[in-house]
Amino acid sequence: MKFDELLVKVGIECPKELYGREVSAIVTDSAKAIKDCIFVCLEGSRYDGHDHIDEAVSAGAVVIVAEKVRGVCVGGAALTLVNNTRLCASLLYNEWFGSPSEAMKIIGVTGTNGKTSVTCMLKALFEAEGYSCALIGTLGIFSGNRRIGGEGLSLSNMTTPDPETLYSALAEMKRDGVEYVFMEVSSHALSQSRTDAIFFDCAVFTNLSADHLDYHGDMEAYYKAKEKLFLRSRRAVLNVDDTAGRRLARILRERQIEFKTCSEKEGDFCALLENADGCKGSFRTEYTLKTAEGCIGVSLPNFAGEFQIMNSLQAAAVALSYGISPENVRDTFAKIQGVKGRMEQVRAHEKQNIHIFIDYAHTPDALEKLLRSIRSMRAEEQRIVLLFGCGGDRDRSKRRVMGQIASRLADMTVVTSDNSRSEDPAEIIGDILKGIDKEKRFTVIKDRRSAIRRAILEFTRPGDILVLAGKGHETYEIDRDGVHAFDERQIVREALCELFDKDLEDEEKG
Repeated sequence: MKFDELLVKVGIECPKELYGREVSAIVTDSAKAIKDCIFVCLEGSRYDGHDHIDEAVSAGAVVIVAEKVRGVCVGGAALTLVNNTRLCASLLYNEWFGSPSEAMKIIGVTGTNGKTSVTCMLKALFEAEGYSCALIGTLGIFSGNRRIGGEGLSLSNMTTPDPETLYSALAEMKRDGVEYVFMEVSSHALSQSRTDAIFFDCAVFTNLSADHLDYHGDMEAYYKAKEKLFLRSRRAVLNVDDTAGRRLARILRERQIEFKTCSEKEGDFCALLENADGCKGSFRTEYTLKTAEGCIGVSLPNFAGEFQIMNSLQAAAVALSYGISPENVRDTFAKIQGVKGRMEQVRAHEKQNIHIFIDYAHTPDALEKLLRSIRSMRAEEQRIVLLFGCGGDRDRSKRRVMGQIASRLADMTVVTSDNSRSEDPAEIIGDILKGIDKEKRFTVIKDRRSAIRRAILEFTRPGDILVLAGKGHETYEIDRDGVHAFDERQIVREALCELFDKDLEDEEKG
C-alpha cells in the first residue's frame, strides 16, 4: 500500500515526496522500525514512544505520528501531529489489513465479569446453527477451532489484543470465510481506542463492579469506557438487573439505538428460577427462559454457578435475536462443554472424593458471586475450602474486601500468591489479611503450589468442595523473576496421586 493511499484514508495529509512510495510497515515499537515505515508514538505507563523518535528515524522510519514533540530531531522524517495516536494506530492498522471487520458481523461483549463465558456460549450456539465463527478474548484468538498466534507463557495475552494483532487476526478470519466474530472488549481496549475502527453489529453488557480502578481512577471513568462500545454498535443486549445496565438502556433509548433487555425479573428475556432448588448438590444450571414468544426449559449440565444464569440468558438472547430457534438454543446448551477456568470442575483421579473447582474470580464481585453460587448448590454437610490470592501491581483496594468476602462465605480460607509481579507476595497477603476474620478458620501459605497440595492433603475431607480462585485459564505464574509455567490442573493431579497412590502403597505394605 502506498503512503498517499493509506494516510489519506485515516485523515493524515501525505507529504508530497512520499506520493506513490510503498509503506513497508506500521510500528509502535522503535525497535521494530525498518526502512520506509510509519512509526506511531504511543505513551504508556512505562514506555513513551515520543522518547524514541530518533531511534525509529535512524532505523528508517519516514513518517512519525505523534501527539507532542519533545525537542528531538526527526532527521528529515515527516512529522504528523494528531490528538490521539492510539486512535490513529487503530485506524492505520485497520486500513493496512484491508478493513477486515466490514466483511463479518462482530459481536462485542463487555463488563467486569462473564465476558469469556458469554462469548464461548455464543460461538457454540452459532456454530451449531452452521455458521463459521471466530473468538477473540482471554482464552486466545480462534478462527473456527484453529488458534491464531499460538499459545504459551506470554504477558501479551490481553483480553482484547493490541491493534496490530487484532486487525491482523480479523484479516485472517476474513480469509477463512468467518461470518461471526465474538469478541471480549475490555475497558482498557475501549479507553485506548483499540477497537475504534470497528462498528459492532451487536454489543452485550454483562455487569459492572469495582475493578481496574488503578487504571481508570474511579467507577464513573470505568463505566464511561464501557459505554463507548454501545455508541459504536448497531444494537445491544443489556443486563438490566445491573444498575449500569439500566443506565445504558436510558442512553441507548435517547440515541435511538436498538436494544433488548435481560433480567431475572422483568425484561425482553427473563430467567425464571422455579427449579433452582432442584440443582442443589448437582453443580449444574437450570432455569426457564421466558420470551415474548413463549418459554423453554434451559439446562446446562456442564456450567455451574448462579452467575451462569445471566451469562447463558444473554447468549440465548443474542442467538434468538439473530434468528436461531429456541429449540436449537435449548439443545446446544444441553451439550455445550464448560469454559476453561470458569467454574471448571476438575476430575483428576479415579478415587477423587472431593469436588474441585478452578475459577478466574479475581475481583470482589466475582469472588462473592462464585462463593454464593457454590453455597446455594452444595449439600448441607459439604464444606467450602477457598484458596486465593490477589495480583500484584493492581488495585490494592480490593484485597481487604476479598479477604472479608472469603471469611464470610468460605468455611476455610487459604491465603496464597497469585501473580505478584513486581510486588512482595508477603505484602499482598498482608493486605488481604486486613479483611480476614481472625476468628474464622484460615491459614497463610505463600507458595501457591504448596498451598494447593496441602489443601488437598490436609485441609479437605471426603465430600468437601475446594475452590481455587484467581488463575482460571492461566497456565503461568508471574513474579519478580518473570513468567513461570504453572498449571493448577497438573498440580491438583499430582497431589491426588500422592494422596491415593500413597494410601495404596501403605495397604500393600500392610
